[in-house]
Amino acid sequence: MTIHIGAQPGDIAETVLMPGDPYRAKWAAETFLDDARLVNEVRGMLGFTGTWKGRPVSIQGSGMGMPSLSIYANELIRDFGVQTLIRIGSAGGMQEKVKVRDVILAMAATTVSTPSRGIFKELNFAPTADWSLLSAAAKAAASRDVGVHVGGIYSSDVFYDERPDLNEQMTRHGILGVEMEAAELYTLALRYGRRALAVLTVSDHLVTGEVLPSEDRERSFGDMIEIALEAAFA
Repeated sequence: MTIHIGAQPGDIAETVLMPGDPYRAKWAAETFLDDARLVNEVRGMLGFTGTWKGRPVSIQGSGMGMPSLSIYANELIRDFGVQTLIRIGSAGGMQEKVKVRDVILAMAATTVSTPSRGIFKELNFAPTADWSLLSAAAKAAASRDVGVHVGGIYSSDVFYDERPDLNEQMTRHGILGVEMEAAELYTLALRYGRRALAVLTVSDHLVTGEVLPSEDRERSFGDMIEIALEAAFA
């Protein structure tokens, strides 16, 4: 048990999927895991543990933004011995070739600032995904009827962004999509020698203005979760 995670020793698996929304964690656990049980509800940030094809898996909400994710990822790694952390979440598309409903596998995450920024001082550290997870996810995605893109993403530390010039530069330099957590997750995983990946569903588009209808989100997010699970145990 930690300050933010009320689980007991042995309650959390070595493989953890991390959606931002705790209710998405609940839906994913009930939909994709066998014998899922609630292991954390501190501050309403729900976490569940069950099995997928006989393998232990936990699904723990991370909250929105890098400061919130940093709390949960640190405790999962340092106090519960988690070895593999996969962010499953939504992203805004930033390239015309990236369509709503497509899946982005984030190879690297660009950011303006993360909770780890103070460690690096003047250094522009470039956090990247674990190669074994990334390559396994690409293979898993190839067999599914979903558009898949592998490349860089932008982890923003604000949701209501008032820097259109910055978004223009991200698009100009090939960034596939924007979200709010992966850069810190990758940094922590590299710091502690763990595996991390972000598998993201494009739910809206900054260039075209298209938004994924709410009734289509469950099926689209299901593809993302299955890719993440297959990659974790490839």
